[in-house]
Amino acid sequence: QVQLVESGGGLVQAGGSLRLSCAASGRTFSSDVMGWFRQAPGLEREFVAAISWSAGSTYYADSVKGRFTISRDNAKNTVYLQMNSLKPEDTAVYYCAAKTSGGAVVGMGEYGYWGQGTQVTVSS
Repeated sequence: QVQLVESGGGLVQAGGSLRLSCAASGRTFSSDVMGWFRQAPGLEREFVAAISWSAGSTYYADSVKGRFTISRDNAKNTVYLQMNSLKPEDTAVYYCAAKTSGGAVVGMGEYGYWGQGTQVTVSS
């Protein structure tokens, strides 16, 4: 089992920044890739970014490239999502997830463990 706890969400004006954190505990060694997904009201959950614990390789959705940065602190078992130049369309509940299957990193079904989510609201 892997437990994931997100924090750092909140309300910010357009153009502002937020940093989300995801603290992982339990059998973290069983999942090399950690991802961030988001879900806006009435829409499907979508991939945002992912990172490999071991290699540090990163992956981003086109919609956030150049604005969001995913990073990790292996000593703290924590993954971060730095979000800059936020837009109202970034408003969503953001979820941290641990990848447990061998498919594409963008696939929601490849992630077996999920956090409870943290709300990010960007006002115009």
